[in-house]
Amino acid sequence: MAQPFVLPEFYVPYPARLNPHVEAARTHTRDWARAMGMLEGSGIWEEADLQAHDYALLCAYTHPDCDAETLSLVTDWYTWVFFFDDHFLEVFKRSRDRAGGKAYLDRLPAFMPADPAAGMPEPVQPVEAGLADLWRRTVPAMSPAWRARFAEATGHLLYASLWELDNIDEGRIANPVEYIEMRRKVGGAPWSAGLVEYAAGAEVPERVAATRPLRVLRDSFSDAVHLRNDLFSYQREVEEEGEHSNGVLVLETFLRCSTQEAAEAVNDLLTSRLQQFENTALTEVPGICLEQGLGPAEAAAVAAYTKGLQDWQSGGHEWHLRSSRYMNEGLVSGTSRPGGFGAPALGVRGLFGRAATGRLRTLTHVPREPVAPSPLPEFDLPYPLTLNPHHAEAKRRSEEWAERMGLLDGLWDRPLLDGFDLALLSAGTDPDASLEELETSARWTLWGTYADDYYPAFFGRPRDLIGAKAQTDRLKSLMSPDDPAASTPRPAGNPLERGLADLWARTAGPLTGEARQELRQAVDALLDAWLWELHGTVQHRVPDPVDYLEMRRGTYGSELTMLLPRLGRDTGLPPELFHSETVRALQGTLADFAGLLNDLFSHRKEVEVDGELHNGLLVLRTFFDCDHPTAVSLAEGLMRSRLRQYEHLKKHEVPLLYADFGLGPRGRAAFARYLRELEDWLASTLNWHRSTRRYGAEDLPAGTGAAVWRRGPRGLGTSAARLAAAYGPSAG
Repeated sequence: MAQPFVLPEFYVPYPARLNPHVEAARTHTRDWARAMGMLEGSGIWEEADLQAHDYALLCAYTHPDCDAETLSLVTDWYTWVFFFDDHFLEVFKRSRDRAGGKAYLDRLPAFMPADPAAGMPEPVQPVEAGLADLWRRTVPAMSPAWRARFAEATGHLLYASLWELDNIDEGRIANPVEYIEMRRKVGGAPWSAGLVEYAAGAEVPERVAATRPLRVLRDSFSDAVHLRNDLFSYQREVEEEGEHSNGVLVLETFLRCSTQEAAEAVNDLLTSRLQQFENTALTEVPGICLEQGLGPAEAAAVAAYTKGLQDWQSGGHEWHLRSSRYMNEGLVSGTSRPGGFGAPALGVRGLFGRAATGRLRTLTHVPREPVAPSPLPEFDLPYPLTLNPHHAEAKRRSEEWAERMGLLDGLWDRPLLDGFDLALLSAGTDPDASLEELETSARWTLWGTYADDYYPAFFGRPRDLIGAKAQTDRLKSLMSPDDPAASTPRPAGNPLERGLADLWARTAGPLTGEARQELRQAVDALLDAWLWELHGTVQHRVPDPVDYLEMRRGTYGSELTMLLPRLGRDTGLPPELFHSETVRALQGTLADFAGLLNDLFSHRKEVEVDGELHNGLLVLRTFFDCDHPTAVSLAEGLMRSRLRQYEHLKKHEVPLLYADFGLGPRGRAAFARYLRELEDWLASTLNWHRSTRRYGAEDLPAGTGAAVWRRGPRGLGTSAARLAAAYGPSAG
């Protein structure tokens, strides 16, 4: 069968190395797979299949430094996971048996008990037998925190197979953002990252495992692994097996382009994710180790883990060139691999060709470069807009509050704030709120928008990351989750601190401890996202598209503004429901729509006037090397696809959520009200952007653009910002 496209030039900057114990692992794993019932008689594999797939070679390339016993155990894990994938395909995907597939999956977590001494059910088929054996052999060497993380990653890998089955059954191809998110689960690379900790003897310390730098290392590693696999496996998965879960097919469909063009775009994204991994490892990981006070041994473990992920990338690529599972004809001995073993890793074209050009674009954007105007898309949302009748009074009160807090000290003034009309955003988001509730919501929206302007003005232009971090720490210290009354601002506090302290005491005081913690986490996410923006500003680096979209939910404040309407109210729903995968997906689809909507409206203000780098249109323009109208079209397509996904979730996954949480008629009605709140939030977001005097061409000279930054803030603690502003619009 002819190949559907020519494989692109891969970015593989590090040579692969082969573990010397590969033959021992081959022999051990063949015997183990037979003992577990995975070979003759399984209906899935014969010994010849296992030999052709050669998972021992995969593990020997991806774990080049471990000893023979460890390599054999890791190889058993990979043999098990690939057998599971083929077994689930043959038994449940081909027959479209969702009910049987779910029952099959529901048994597997019982073979991963937190306590390795706990009992397990009796295995009834090879997947269960293999998992039980592997769990007993692996977890005694690892901490309870690692066991929990690894069990969660394994569960995601298993259950996401249902998502693939649903898409096959519906004939549905995911949108790019949905695909990346779900591929991390069904593709299993986060699971592989857990095995890197085991094989390298480098367990990540618990206190940094969930931080952004370690999360981005894991996610960028995972995306690169999966996108590489998608390129090599397209022919087998899409043409032979009828799969819809493949990145080439996803971009081919979304971009409406040829298969070859989609393959090149997937490879560009693969390269971008590898470069994001490198950037995070060099610029963020050392900082978090210092910030969290890791000792030498702990820091060394993080470094060894990072190196282990790097080894996996190069080794995984080398294995894909050789495995019979994949489309790789001629790549080992043909002209595309000059010089023999490891040559592509050292090839000049791979390092300094298209990969280098893409990286260069991210670092060489000319600030405030004029862009020809392009009409904004027309977004007719299917959700009606309703405005709270207390809008005008909440606007007056919140603006008077802003003046009392000192927010109108030169960075903003009263006419500017009046034109912004931030209370309108709250009025559409929560149309049924009382005046007091609406006023509080309007204050939060106003404070968040002020802070969004404050961080670039005070810390972005002078490139003051240390000052920004100190400011963020002070703000976080004002939000006591135990005693809101303790959040009294310091006498010398700046307007940002005074405003947050007042809001926290007013809002958090009446809340339960759990709700207070939820509010604190939402504000923390907002603050950390602004630091991320400043980190990119200091590097003068246009973000990687995946990293940007994920962090955009934070920089836009979606989590906080979605939370406010239900904060402190009895929804009648179990709290854990709001942390479910379905609800997070519902929120994420609308948050992405809103963030890109803001990027469309604010593009001239942010990119041309303020010289910002963190705007979705600029990110798309840089990644695809396209013009502004094309970037607008791409953003619109992504927004519409995310909105379609929201409606798909409502139709297909919300009923499953009802069943999972045992919701009766009253609970279902309560959740339907919550969905209307999310839709109110989105409708209000669109209405406010159309109405506000913050982004229009006629508003910018008197708005928050270069004219305001040149004038500079006034008031306590603003000398540094005035000094930076004195350098004029060419600075930063």
